[in-house]
Amino acid sequence: MIIYLHGFNSSSRSGKAQLLKRYLDGQGKGAEFVCPQLPHLPDRAVAALEAEMERHSKEKITLVGSSLGGFYATWLAEEHSVRAVLINPAIDPHVSLRAYVGPQRAFHGGESYELTEEHLRQWKDLFVNKVHPEHYLLLVETGDEVLDYRAAVRKYRGAKRVVVQGGDHTLASFPEQIPLILEFAGMG
Repeated sequence: MIIYLHGFNSSSRSGKAQLLKRYLDGQGKGAEFVCPQLPHLPDRAVAALEAEMERHSKEKITLVGSSLGGFYATWLAEEHSVRAVLINPAIDPHVSLRAYVGPQRAFHGGESYELTEEHLRQWKDLFVNKVHPEHYLLLVETGDEVLDYRAAVRKYRGAKRVVVQGGDHTLASFPEQIPLILEFAGMG
């Protein structure tokens, strides 16, 4: 079962989520994919994801988290000992998203909300210092214009990883990485 975790101000309609869903549909495995719409408050996002995880056998779950979704996937992988694929993951949103405090609007016609100090505090509470690298597949591109890929490479040292030269924050090489993601998830 793949649970896809979208990024900051994204949605369940994210391009990568839709591409992965179509690929799995084509393989006859569409029922093994879900991408919940995450609430903007971190504690509510984690609660929604844990509720989704409860519906499936822990041994069969692979989280696929992009950007902020990768941050959440890290906390969940450490808390519940599940596999996680991290796509250009956010490392410390309590620091990196501080500049965005104020009015926000989700990219896909979503709600407007206020990003506050409470968001930052909750992200800080979810910050994981030390990870178990065997839980992770890290996918990063050196051309990520939003996050420094080197921070992810350092944090997830020892994890299975793919570092693609060039690219961008959306992970331009994502379509080519799908077979590796499914192999890591035990669905290859």
